Amino acid sequence: MTRVAVARLWFEGNRFSPTTTGRDAFALREWARGDAALTAARGTATELGAVADVAAARPGWRVEMLRCASASPGGPIEEAVFADWLDETLDGLHRARPDGVYLSLHGAAITTARDAPELDALRAIRAEVGDAVPVVASFDLHGNMDQAIAPLLDFATVYRTYPHVDMHASATRALDALAARLDGGPRAHGAIVPLRRLLPSFNMRTDDEPMRTLQGLARAAERGGEVAEAGLFGGFPYSDTPTCGASGMAWAHDEHAARRVADRLAAAMAARAGEFEPRLLSPREGLLRALAAGGPAAVTDPADNPLSGGGADTPELFATLLAMRREAGGPVAALPAGAVAFAYFADPALVARARAAGPGATIRLVLGARHGDAFGAGVPVAARVLRLTDGRFANLGPMEHGAAVDVGPSAVLDVDGVSVVVTSGVGAANDPGFFALHGIDPFGTRLLVVKAKNHFRAAFAPRLAAIVDVDCPGPAAADLSTLPFSRAPGAPPRR
Repeated sequence: MTRVAVARLWFEGNRFSPTTTGRDAFALREWARGDAALTAARGTATELGAVADVAAARPGWRVEMLRCASASPGGPIEEAVFADWLDETLDGLHRARPDGVYLSLHGAAITTARDAPELDALRAIRAEVGDAVPVVASFDLHGNMDQAIAPLLDFATVYRTYPHVDMHASATRALDALAARLDGGPRAHGAIVPLRRLLPSFNMRTDDEPMRTLQGLARAAERGGEVAEAGLFGGFPYSDTPTCGASGMAWAHDEHAARRVADRLAAAMAARAGEFEPRLLSPREGLLRALAAGGPAAVTDPADNPLSGGGADTPELFATLLAMRREAGGPVAALPAGAVAFAYFADPALVARARAAGPGATIRLVLGARHGDAFGAGVPVAARVLRLTDGRFANLGPMEHGAAVDVGPSAVLDVDGVSVVVTSGVGAANDPGFFALHGIDPFGTRLLVVKAKNHFRAAFAPRLAAIVDVDCPGPAAADLSTLPFSRAPGAPPRR
């Protein structure tokens, strides 16, 4: 039997989040190993779903699932949690003595003590298994990639879509490359070329420009046989590390070809850097534009997007929505009760109060700013408890389809006819399953107001009349000059 070890650390760290990410956040999403990790992944559109499929297709492989960990993006991982993950991974590798290793990584993890934990992990893993054991990895398109990563791997790949609907396909490419090495094929050479500048991700959707053309350049290099893999990393500015920013990557048996293509991709991104700068509307303008779309529409708040490290806590968009709801004769006030839904605030104490009061009860509370008023003051309201849930559902849309999600116990509140979701944990409201859990029909609701960004579009763009992004204060603000960068190269001066 060919022994293949698998480990996963999928996390995107936001330095400006007011909280750190502890074991509880991983427990909500993924902290598994062994058969349990593989069983949970089967049939899902994820990297570990690909591992399950490849393992089934290769009866000669014995797959050893080491610690697999992922959490919703947020503040830095508590160092002790990362240390536990790394210790378990290294111990598992020592015990398994694998013939090959596959790693599912993100590329933008940070901890309370480290700017580059994934690089540190790769160095430790390579030291444990030695140079003769092939190690491959897949990464998120928003990774902040250190050039030192490439020499530690035999092959790497990166998501090609944003929204990320190709996690399974990306992992499959990495696993196919691992199989080729295990069958005696030569080791590829990798090159990572950084731009040394920050690119906002709002205009990074791969079906639109400029990423559509840039991805076309990468695919052309592969089709022509110049390289085996060509990839673009948009970077994740909010990590605020010395390697923050976009980069080009390529893998080939000819190291000069890999460097040449990675250079070309980085230069092409740099030439179109201005096209990534967003021009977003104010909350009021965005709400009016969505209402003018003539059908079910959404307004999204990227600055507090949980998949950019937001904590579902900033109040400005909700405060604007509520003010417009109370404007006599205004377009939001004219909508019937239940025609507007807000998703969401994360506040376990408020959920506990709603559960204690029970459906039908009215409670007074403050929505938002539970971590402080750096991004605005909380909004005091009187709310009627509509329903309570256990916070668990399965994704129905194309991104991570079939994956189980747990946002902790949650409540739906009626605030002046607006249905407001409050959860105990932080997770993405990017899937129809999230709304179905809370008794909200997202395609029958006139106005969805959501803490989300581009991933929301994967499931909702085909069926909504409009999706409007708005500019609000928050830990993932569109205007990077509003954030206190201290480490990232090329960061704008603070406004």
